[in-house]
Amino acid sequence: PALFMENARKSSIVSRANSIGSTSASSVPNTDDEDSDYHQESYKESYKDQRRRAHTQAERKRRDAIKKGYDDLQAIVPTCEQQDFSIGSPKLSKAIVLQKTIDYIQFLHKEKKKQEEEVSTLRKDVMALKIMKVNYEQIVKAHQNNPNEGKDQVSDEMKFNVFQGIMDSLFQSFNASISVTSFQELSACVFSWIEEHCKPQTLRDIVIGVLHQLKSQLY
Repeated sequence: PALFMENARKSSIVSRANSIGSTSASSVPNTDDEDSDYHQESYKESYKDQRRRAHTQAERKRRDAIKKGYDDLQAIVPTCEQQDFSIGSPKLSKAIVLQKTIDYIQFLHKEKKKQEEEVSTLRKDVMALKIMKVNYEQIVKAHQNNPNEGKDQVSDEMKFNVFQGIMDSLFQSFNASISVTSFQELSACVFSWIEEHCKPQTLRDIVIGVLHQLKSQLY
């Protein structure tokens, strides 16, 4: 009986120990699974934060670039005068800055076109002067080679007399045909006089008459 009691006691102790060990084992958390879930959740949160920070930085850079662009336009465009904020002057809006920039660019295009036209005109003048220079050089060279060639040329006084005789004849007909009562009547009379007294045959007869008259005076 004593041996039976001892075996029963040992069996009870072992049973209780197994029960306690099972309970303790079931109460211990599964650290491997929880660590995995924690790290995965932390990674998700970290990825979202990184994307949020990247988006915020990109948006800040975009706004800074736009602001710098408008500041540069205000500094470059003369019509976008800097405002004195110390006395409460209103800041130029972006729409006004853009409109003033467009107006200034259009003004520059017009000025460029005007300058190009002026350059083209100057180039034509330079070309004409070069041609005149070449002609005068040829005249001087020819005169140097033949110094007696110009002795029989018509003098400037004779040319003026021919011109004066032609103009006197034309003025006589002009004065007789033109009425100065009103500007409208004057305009009409001028055109009528040109059509009547400035025909090629009429001018030819006037020039011939003037030349005959001067010839008779010379000889």
